[in-house]
Amino acid sequence: MKRVPKFFNTAGPIQSDLHYNVEPLSRIDLEEVEQLIYQQKYFVLHAPRQTGKTSCLLALRDYLNARKEFIAVYANIEAAQAARNDVEEVVHTTASTIAGRVDTLLGNREASELLQAIRKRGEASNSLLTTFLRELCELLPLPLLLFLDEIDALVGDGLVSVLRQIRAGYDQRPQHFPQTVILCGVRDVRDYRIVLSNQDIVTGGSAFNIKAMSLRLGNFTRENIHDLYMQHTAATGQEFAEECFPLIWEATEGQPWLVNALGYEMTMNMRENRDRSIRIIPEMIYRAQENIIYRRETHIDILIDKLREERIRNVIGPILANEDAETAGHLKDDDIQYVIDMGLITRSKPLRIANAIYKEIIPRELTCRT
Repeated sequence: MKRVPKFFNTAGPIQSDLHYNVEPLSRIDLEEVEQLIYQQKYFVLHAPRQTGKTSCLLALRDYLNARKEFIAVYANIEAAQAARNDVEEVVHTTASTIAGRVDTLLGNREASELLQAIRKRGEASNSLLTTFLRELCELLPLPLLLFLDEIDALVGDGLVSVLRQIRAGYDQRPQHFPQTVILCGVRDVRDYRIVLSNQDIVTGGSAFNIKAMSLRLGNFTRENIHDLYMQHTAATGQEFAEECFPLIWEATEGQPWLVNALGYEMTMNMRENRDRSIRIIPEMIYRAQENIIYRRETHIDILIDKLREERIRNVIGPILANEDAETAGHLKDDDIQYVIDMGLITRSKPLRIANAIYKEIIPRELTCRT
């Protein structure tokens, strides 16, 4: 098979044989994560969308499995979102997703067969996940570490049921329940505002009060950006003028998707630059930036969609008006934190829009919507 040259990744988890990349495990405090695991803690990893959370979880899974002390399983449970407040469907989909991932990792169908047997016994949906995880841990030869990605894609009764069923088996770890569970999403679990089908409101913290810590995955550093782009230079010989790097930082402030999108735009979509003898210069960065905004790439489209939310507009409005959003009397702290978690603003003094690209997009879109 012909070897595909590496490129800047803008879609899905990193594949090191295909993509220029910042080593995922270098972006987390691995020593702290290992300590939490050995202490049998349940914790949260959160960050804005398109920041590299999944890549970090997959790298952590592989790193831990290679040590043969645990069975580390990654499962993206976003598919259960479609069921919303249908608790039975949410729980069944979540359990099925976990079972499928275990089967793939171990190369058999024991987890899926176990889940099928539990269903045949008529286990109630409000305890099925607890029972499945307990019996799965009793079946496995090593302690189970469970990484649940996109947990905050779930809503309402379904989300509460999943969180509470994980909490229900916590005291039985590690012989009879996962030694560690990592919940991964855009927001910290304490910031989940869950509206149940009867319109009662609960917080994620009350549904999952066994959380030991929340870790936040940050953006790339200036050094990360430079090293990432130098991988392209090393692979192709194409150079970047040094004056480019301050502009890339200003445009992105290290937001991983934006960093990679600019790199891909300049080296692939701007077709003349596929001639690797052409040196990348600052003017090309401005062109690439405008191209990305104009085409409304998926990440940009999601950003624009978020601006429809009133709680986001309420926070960003004062910032655009050069007011201090944190001191605005009508704003709630959790609304401000929500917008920070979306990656739209930074926790500086005063609060500000996260980067130059967002500073171009957000005022345009808010003006169009008023």
